[in-house]
Amino acid sequence: MVEKADIKRPIRVLVAKVGLDGHDRGAKVIASFLRNAGMEVIYTGLHQTPESVVNTALQEDVDAIGISILSGAHNTVFPKIMKLMQEKGMNDVLLTGGGIIPEKDMEELNKQGAGKLFGPATDSHIIVDYIRNWVKEHRAL
Repeated sequence: MVEKADIKRPIRVLVAKVGLDGHDRGAKVIASFLRNAGMEVIYTGLHQTPESVVNTALQEDVDAIGISILSGAHNTVFPKIMKLMQEKGMNDVLLTGGGIIPEKDMEELNKQGAGKLFGPATDSHIIVDYIRNWVKEHRAL
């Protein structure tokens, strides 16, 4: 397998909260960790729609979208975002995220095309390494 060259620019990550979920502390903490790891982070704030997330990701030319979700709407939000990403030809953009998502739902969302999903208290270095490795393997930077 041919390895892609080292990343020559900062990885761009969109961090978003979708729907009525008003708990954004985790999203802000993750955004901070990603910034400290040298990534460029765009944080959309609360109450976004799947359409606004995908449109912002497209406009900002991001390498990854991270959805923080605590509302229990993950089985609706992730498939909708994946569908919109596919419609926009964003096949080389990682969709990842985390929050309160049962393991069986994480597995099902992975089967549908979402990237790795992370639960509460996941070590931030695991998330950073996952994004870096995915982008290095799938994006031409």
